[in-house]
Amino acid sequence: MRSASEQTDGPDGAGGAGAGEPPAPEEHAYPDHWEADVVLRDGGTARVRPITADDADRLVSFYEQVSDESKYYRFFAPYPRLSAKDVHRFTHHDFVDRVGLAATVGGEFIATVRYDRIDGRGRPASSPADEAEVAFLVQDAHQGRGVASALLEHIAAVARERGIRRFAAEVLPANTKMIKVFTDAGYTQKRSFEDGSVRLHLDLEPTDRSLAVQRAREQRAEARSVQRLLAPGSVAVVGAGRTPGGVGRTVLRNLRDAGFTGQLYAVNPALDTPAADLDGVPAFPSVAAIGAPVDLAVVAVPAERVPEVVADCGEHGVRGLVVLSAGYAESGTEGRERQRALVRQARSYGMRIIGPNAFGIINTAADVRLNASLAPEMPAAGRIGLFTQSGAIGIALLAGLHRRGAGLSSFISAGNRADVSGNDFLQHWYDDPATDVVLLYLESIGNPRKFTRLARRTAAVKPVVVVKGARHSGSAPPGHRVPVTRIPHATVSALLRQAGVIRVDTVTELVDAGLLLAGQPLPAGPRVAILGNSESLGLLTYDACLTEGLRPQRPLDLTTTATPADFRDALAAALADDACDAVVVTAIPWVGIEGTTEVLAASLREAVAGSGAAGAAKPVVVVHVEMGGLAEALSAATSTRPAPARTRRPTAAAAPTAAETAAAPAPQETQAAQEAQTAPEPQPPAPARNIPAYPAAERAVRALAEAVRYGQWRRQAAEPGRVPEYDSIDETGAAALIDRVLGERGAGQESRGVTLTADEARELLGRYGIEVRPTLPAPGPDEAVAAAARLGYPVALKTTAPHLRHRPDLGGVRLDLATEEQLRTAYAELTEALGKPAELQPVVQAMVPRGVDTVVRAAIDPAAGAVLSFGLAGAASELLGDTAHRLVPATDRDAAELVRSIRTAPLLFGWRGSAPVDTPALEELLLRVSRLVDDHPEIVSVALEPAVVAPTGVSVLGAVVRLAPAAPTTDLGPRRLPGY
Repeated sequence: MRSASEQTDGPDGAGGAGAGEPPAPEEHAYPDHWEADVVLRDGGTARVRPITADDADRLVSFYEQVSDESKYYRFFAPYPRLSAKDVHRFTHHDFVDRVGLAATVGGEFIATVRYDRIDGRGRPASSPADEAEVAFLVQDAHQGRGVASALLEHIAAVARERGIRRFAAEVLPANTKMIKVFTDAGYTQKRSFEDGSVRLHLDLEPTDRSLAVQRAREQRAEARSVQRLLAPGSVAVVGAGRTPGGVGRTVLRNLRDAGFTGQLYAVNPALDTPAADLDGVPAFPSVAAIGAPVDLAVVAVPAERVPEVVADCGEHGVRGLVVLSAGYAESGTEGRERQRALVRQARSYGMRIIGPNAFGIINTAADVRLNASLAPEMPAAGRIGLFTQSGAIGIALLAGLHRRGAGLSSFISAGNRADVSGNDFLQHWYDDPATDVVLLYLESIGNPRKFTRLARRTAAVKPVVVVKGARHSGSAPPGHRVPVTRIPHATVSALLRQAGVIRVDTVTELVDAGLLLAGQPLPAGPRVAILGNSESLGLLTYDACLTEGLRPQRPLDLTTTATPADFRDALAAALADDACDAVVVTAIPWVGIEGTTEVLAASLREAVAGSGAAGAAKPVVVVHVEMGGLAEALSAATSTRPAPARTRRPTAAAAPTAAETAAAPAPQETQAAQEAQTAPEPQPPAPARNIPAYPAAERAVRALAEAVRYGQWRRQAAEPGRVPEYDSIDETGAAALIDRVLGERGAGQESRGVTLTADEARELLGRYGIEVRPTLPAPGPDEAVAAAARLGYPVALKTTAPHLRHRPDLGGVRLDLATEEQLRTAYAELTEALGKPAELQPVVQAMVPRGVDTVVRAAIDPAAGAVLSFGLAGAASELLGDTAHRLVPATDRDAAELVRSIRTAPLLFGWRGSAPVDTPALEELLLRVSRLVDDHPEIVSVALEPAVVAPTGVSVLGAVVRLAPAAPTTDLGPRRLPGY
């Protein structure tokens, strides 16, 4: 595929606007913010960066490895080698009108893309062309990995930044792969057939479809990268010592004892020659000495030796690393730099990292059985996926789940999360057939926007339960530079619940909720039946249900003489009762009767099994007091359903990994034909339900209440609302204003941000259809009169001094001043009562229709991302905290709920005979603010105060907007891995 600018003088690519050597491009600073690491379709990584004049040798080497057919598709003619003129042209860019990007692995080019602005040379700067020719070339060995699709996303973002709105490309009809790259991207496009080639025109404005395609590709690629780590065909433990003990030798033993189904190797750099074995495992002095493919390396050597191990692994095709070594970011400034270097080095080879300072990973699938961790025992196979940042918490959670009979599908303790994070595992678990419930222990959320997006999508198909540590010591990740606004912990919890996340406070509650959600159906509602052989325990359960907002029935007391058969019959009756949605069984020990625990467990399981379809839809939990062994008995006979068997070729060294053969099919719009999948075998029938047991009523009811709330969210998530489009939004103009302000005043302001002037804020908000009523300064009475003449009477006179804001009780606002005399009198009274004009900073503003004063805000919270807030102005929101919040981007449904969820909402809807206000206009204002913040991550806070909502319309009287350079972990723009 070639661009038109390369066709004017033949295949040497020397042409442009005319024949001969193109003029030297104007010098521009190297745009390092265009650099990015991306995950490709097969789960490997590549680095995308601008091509520079230093890349001449790399470009020549790259071109020599491209097939003649691909060269022909690129230049429409046989073209075996690049001329010196070609090399100069393709490596010298101005980063504005001519841009080239390369995808690199190991520092070498694997693909290139470039655009040339049409008619770019010689045009006046005041009249930029907004169309460019684009051309790709992908090394044959890397075709089919999604490299071109990733490059298209990045070159399109670069083009939009440089004012280009359309791409044009000319492709030979036989080049179906490249045509598919364009047609599958989701951009609005036109296609024509001219002179034997296909002419494509792409509108680069993002669409819902292009965003959906981008997110689908991101999910599939990141899930595959995790699958490659969890289901390797071969594992090497680097740092396995000769003598028993030590981290490396421990992991090697754990892998062997778990029955890992692939090839296992030990690597000890201290070995001069290959040893016979360590613990029965073949041992070698290096990965290179193994002489066979290695998919995963577990690194357990001192931090100073890790770089040489990474180089050895990268040069011999290792796909991923689990770095157990400590001495990185957790150890201070020097360690943080060592960690950044580790990530840079590993990604340069296309490898992903779990860790460093990791506890390890576990996959219980029968065809994998991977225990690449420090956990001495392999957990039972189950339906729970568990992610923790802390090894100590991981140990506690593994032990707690094991004691209570719960199994895992996979476990990851990621340590410092320098690369692979909880977001990556959410991508994996989203469509993992072996996982029904996701449990996360997080101490920080590096990319809150992406986390809430992924959590919302995953929660729509399976529960996501989160416990967050370090709530009071800070939520922002290390090095977080963007100004943030911390909102209360309870509010963060509510926001995450809005995204479908089940937020709990302790690891005990994490296990409690996970047990119920993994073994029981979701309740259809809050009605709870309670039965048991203790009246007091039943009453405690009843009170706990009321505390959690459930609707309990009167407890059924079976009395202390009740037999297991009585429990069975009572439970069967409750499950058949249409008036309840869940059942809590309470039990205390029988006196003088042996073996009753096992009999009771069998009776309860019998009641559940025989309850029919109606009973099968109701969860059952058990509260027991001093009945040792009941939890184990309830779970002993309920084996978890195994994951679908995955086909594996018999030779481990040459076979694709299980992750590759089990990858989910791609959506239709994304190159599905190029990804042949192995169909899973039919699943066996689901087993009997695992009935969770709890030693306290409060714990059981709290877990049940979480399931009820999550079930309600799932039902509502089927109709989440939509983010409306507005014709009056000028996203480009707003971006230009933001860039100008940050360019002029943003240097060195990352920690504090830049506050826009009143005129700048009015202009920015106006680009999104939000009108801020003008305010004119009045440093003296004459200036106040002149301002009123400009605005028109009646006017308001008010102070803007910081110490007088939000203090209407001090009389700093005078309204409905209809004449010059009234204005002068009010000015004199104001200054006499409150101080000199220089201290008061008076302003004059035109009067607006009377209504209800409200406050609309948006801000960045380190734990939740961008948040939209609403409340009434004054004491209601300031003193009583009566403010509602929703995550950005807000839907029309979110805006409606936001307005109605504050306690003082009746004031908006005609309380005590007052006129109802224009809530549709208020909801539109909220949606426009949400869209503004979502479109421009440089906006760190917006405050519209007051926004007066009248019976007709809403008037914004004051606005404060703060900017800061966008964080590198924003969830907008082309997909990329977090920076290091």
